[in-house]
Formats: sequence, C-alpha cells, structure tokens
Amino acid sequence: MRFSVETIATAAFAVLLMPAFLVHAEEGANAPAGTGSRSADSLPSSSSEPATPPPAAAATTMDAPTASPVGSDYGTPKVEWFLGYSYLRAVPADDANRLRWLNGGSTSLAYNFTRHLGLVGDFGVFNNSELRIAGARASHVVQSQGKVYTYLIGPRLSFRGRRRVTPFIQALFGGVQATEAPRYSGCSGAGCTPLPSETSFALTAGGGVDIRINHHLSFRAIQAEYMMTRFENLSTGQNASQSDMRLSTGVVLRFGGHPPLQLPASVLTYSCSVSPAAVFPGERAAVTGAAVELNPAKTAVYTWSVDGGTVTGTGNSAAIDTAGIAPGSYTVKGHVSEGAKPSENADCTAVYAVRGFEPPTVSCSANPASVLPGDSSTITAIGVSPQSLPLTYSYSSTSGVVSGNGTTATLATAGVAPGTITVSCNVADSKGQMASATTSVSVVSAALAAAPTTSELCAIQFERDARRPARVDNEAKACLDGIALTLQRTSDAKIALVGNASQGEKGGGKLAAQRAVNTKAYLVGEKGIDSSRIVVYSGAQNAKTVTTTLIPAGATLDTGAYMPVH
Repeated sequence: MRFSVETIATAAFAVLLMPAFLVHAEEGANAPAGTGSRSADSLPSSSSEPATPPPAAAATTMDAPTASPVGSDYGTPKVEWFLGYSYLRAVPADDANRLRWLNGGSTSLAYNFTRHLGLVGDFGVFNNSELRIAGARASHVVQSQGKVYTYLIGPRLSFRGRRRVTPFIQALFGGVQATEAPRYSGCSGAGCTPLPSETSFALTAGGGVDIRINHHLSFRAIQAEYMMTRFENLSTGQNASQSDMRLSTGVVLRFGGHPPLQLPASVLTYSCSVSPAAVFPGERAAVTGAAVELNPAKTAVYTWSVDGGTVTGTGNSAAIDTAGIAPGSYTVKGHVSEGAKPSENADCTAVYAVRGFEPPTVSCSANPASVLPGDSSTITAIGVSPQSLPLTYSYSSTSGVVSGNGTTATLATAGVAPGTITVSCNVADSKGQMASATTSVSVVSAALAAAPTTSELCAIQFERDARRPARVDNEAKACLDGIALTLQRTSDAKIALVGNASQGEKGGGKLAAQRAVNTKAYLVGEKGIDSSRIVVYSGAQNAKTVTTTLIPAGATLDTGAYMPVH
C-alpha cells in the first residue's frame, strides 16, 4: 500500500508532537509542590512551606536567587548553537525530484526570547551522492558530485520543563540551492546532460528532542522535519513541489541565560514525640512519628523499639507499656523506610520518663482535745495520695483504746489517769507507702475541766507553689477539710488562723496576712463555716505557713504575738 506524502508528513508530525505534550502535561501536574518533589533539577516553588520542618528535620539551604517562581527563565539559555550531521531524502525517491538522498551537515543558531519562544536561523550543506536521471537509456542512477545548500529561518516553540529533556517544534522558511550535477562517465544522449545549478524556495516543518547534559551543552537526539522544495520537475521540465525528509542529530552549545537551579536532593527525615512525656509505672504512653519527604508512590515501613517497657505498633504511631519497669528516663526509637538507599531511610528518638509513686500525706486531729476520765474523743484523719491511690487507715495511742479503720476513730479513756494521750493516725497506699501524723488528747480531772483550753490543729504549708505563694493547694485543703469537720461537730468552738512568712520573702507581712485570708475564704466558701467563728491574724513565725488553733467555748487565745487581719 502506498501512502501519500501528506499522510506520511502528518503522521511524522504527530509522533514528534506527542512527547512534547506529554512532558508539558507532566510538568503542569507536578508543578509547585515545593517540598514534595525529589527532582534535583526542580525549579523553586513560590510556596512558603516548611519549613518549618518538623522538630527533628534538618533545614537545608542553598545559594540561589530568592525570587524565582516556577515558570521563570531559569535554565533557559539565550542562544543555542547546533552542530551536527543531517540526512536528506526524497519522499518518494522518484524521477521527478533532482534530490534522491544526500548526506551532509547542518548548523543552526537559535535566540530564545522567552522560556518557550525562539527564532532559529539554519544553514545546511549536503553532498548529492546519487541522482536518478530519466533519458534515452531509460531511468537509471548515476553518480553525482553536486552540492546542495539550505538557508532557512523561522520560529521555534520549546517545551522546557523541570526535566533534562526538552522537545521542540519549528517551522522554517527560506531557500535551497543545488549546484550543477556533472555528467556521468560513459553516459550519452539527452538524458545524460548535466543538471544546471538551480535555486528554489524551501520550507521545513517538524521538531526534535534535546537532552541537556549541563547548562552549556545538550545532545540533540533527533531532529526530524518535512521539507518542501520547488525545483524543476525532471519529468516535465516545469517547476513543481517536491517532498523530502530531513533527519539531523548532533550537539547544542548553550550560551547566556541562567543555569537551572540545582535544588538539593530530597532526604527523608523523621521526628517523633511521646505523650504524656512522664507516666507512672504501669501506665501507657503514645508515641507518634512525623515523616517529611515521603514518596507517595512508595509504601513506607515503620518499626519501633524501646529501652524500657514494651512498644506495640507497626504504623506511624505506637503505644508504650511501662508495666514492671523501675522509675527513670527511657528512650523510644522509630525507623521509617521506603527503600534501600540511605536517603530513603530515617530514624527518630524521643525520651519519656517513668516517675516513682509519691507517698501519701495525712493530717490528724482530736475533738474534743480535752476530756474527763472515761469520756471519749473523736479522732479524724485526712489522707491524700498524689496519684489518687486507694488508702488504708489505722490508729494507735499511748494510752486508752482507739478503735476505727476509716477516716475517723474513737479514743476511749476509761480507766486512764489524768494526763496527755498521744494518738497516731497512720495511712498506707496500695503501693505500701505510708505516712503518719499525731494529735494529743488531754485527760483532765473534774476540777480542771471547768477551764477549757485552746489546742493546735494541723498547719498548712505554702512551699510548693513559688509562682502563687498564697494559694491554698489540694494538700492544704485536706487539712482544712478535717478542721471543717471538727468545727461542725463542736458548734460552739472557734478557729484562729495565723498566717506567717519566711524571712526574705518580698512583702512578707502582706503575704502572711493574705495566706490567712485565703485559708478563711476556703473554710467559708467551700465548707460552709460561719465566718464569725473564724478569726484571722498575721504572726511572726519564720515559715511559709498558716497555723490553726481550736478555741473551745470558754477558752482564751493568747494573741500577744499576733496582729489582727481585717
């Protein structure tokens, strides 16, 4: 089957355009990811990201112009000079075309106005090594030593992307000159008359592919063009159009312009964190990783290890179980991999702490603090576990009998002689840690019982919160809860609150008074104690405390060293 010249030219043109459109489409699809591309020749993105890179990622910088958005002419030379081999062939190679097949060289000079548009001047020289001539001896091929010169100029459209390959298309117009074709030795007749020198209009349309080696040099893998000439038809003697195909290959020298920005090759980085960063033995913590520069076309594999406890999980997050390990500092290590290359692997580490359980605290009080022989006193213990562990209570006394195993116990004084009984309130948490506090109960004779006396209750500490030195914290509230219970059971008693400050505290007098006022506010606002039953003073004790004194009905508080707070 014979194909027309137009069909062949159209098909060749379509094949040449295909890679150009594919590269152009790929460029548009991949354009501005910024940090996601792994191409060393990528142009910088206008995006503002990361990076802040994640905490463990190392920031990478490079020396490059600061303003170079995607689509700029970076990587585009101003001038391209092509030098190479060219092959020119008639299509079809019939008797009417004085060109049959020719070998030679061509050169072109292209000036690029923009990244895509340029103007090309082209010059070619070919040896007319064979010529088919029709004549009296019938058509035959003769040897020819003639030359053919082409002079062309026209526009070029280049599809410059973010890759090394640059397809282009062009349409050139100009002239072609064929020198005289010498007579063939031994040939006679009209058909052997040498062809005269002839100049004709010519145009070419086609394209090619350049592969950039560096900013100054490219390799032209192929340049294929349809070429039309207007030589005399050798069969009719009239001017006519001839169809030819020109193929070229060679090197391209590049001048001027900006070299392509060489972004550093992307390296996979990984960071991880543990939450919460500190736990108690037996509690669990979660570890989460954050990978940067993952390749979406690959599957990332995650692994985890710890030097304390156990870790479970095969994804980007895992769980750490601290059961059975001693308090201390430990490290979890994460690893992410997308392949065998070092740039496709990354590690991260994060530190977590296992804290020891803090022991409980306890306060102890007696109500009433003075009893007649044979009477009883209620002992109240308020225990606090910082970790809210279950608590167990127990009591003991130096005389009498104390019974109870909850927050209250009863001291029986039957058969006890007048004197002072010391009662111990003991508390133990579920981890075996213990705390103790004591209170005193006075056993008085009937004659002394008529004169009630004051008794010291628990003291509140303000050492723990340096930023809020007058704040009543949870441990202080445990003491005050016991005091409130005592006041509720002795409705005719009052309580004296004496605030103190340590030497060197700025504004110590004012701070001492504020501590006492805040303590009263808790008893009134939170526990419902009548404010008229609470008297507030500032004292001179060198301590960050509020002391509490129970004042039974009929008893008198010695306030000689105190200053009333209003």
